[in-house]
Amino acid sequence: MSPGLRVIVYPPDAEGGRRVRVDGEILGRALGPGDLLELLRRAGLDPDDVRLDDALLIEWRGGGPAVWSPDTGGA
Repeated sequence: MSPGLRVIVYPPDAEGGRRVRVDGEILGRALGPGDLLELLRRAGLDPDDVRLDDALLIEWRGGGPAVWSPDTGGA
């Protein structure tokens, strides 16, 4: 895993997609954990080594890794 890499996952939009930013660059929109892991793979991370609850790597805004729609706890 790349040391110092910072991932921000933004709150779900009206369709349940969440923007994903890595080191200041928007990588895309994830519709679930699989999409997020694919975006992180494209950013150079090994999905097998990524823990979605790793607060040192991923900053979840508007709900954690279980929140993928606006009505499941997103703020």
